[in-house]
Amino acid sequence: MGRRSRRRARSGDEVTPTSEYADPDGNVLTLRNELSPATIAKINADEARPGASAEDRWQRREELLFERLALRWEIAGLPLEGQKELLGRLRMADSGTRRWVGGTIDRHLREHLPDLAR
Repeated sequence: MGRRSRRRARSGDEVTPTSEYADPDGNVLTLRNELSPATIAKINADEARPGASAEDRWQRREELLFERLALRWEIAGLPLEGQKELLGRLRMADSGTRRWVGGTIDRHLREHLPDLAR
């Protein structure tokens, strides 16, 4: 077990406040309600390459928000919790699922993180 894992496993650590959102099929996406000021600043900074289109910047922001906010996604009873698993599942999702995730994150930002709301 690495040092980082041991550090997370300590008792008395505060639990991250979260919100759960269910889609019409019963799949549940769990998002964290708080982010550090540094993370908010990084997301708000437009770090796109000079040749990046508006679509590229939008796509990168969507993935960055998902990566920072998503803690768990239960799909058809199978929980996904690792950051690589979550991002991989989002990338292979169909357009309807991606629209639902994007809309859910937008609603979540307006409610819990208005500094990031669009």
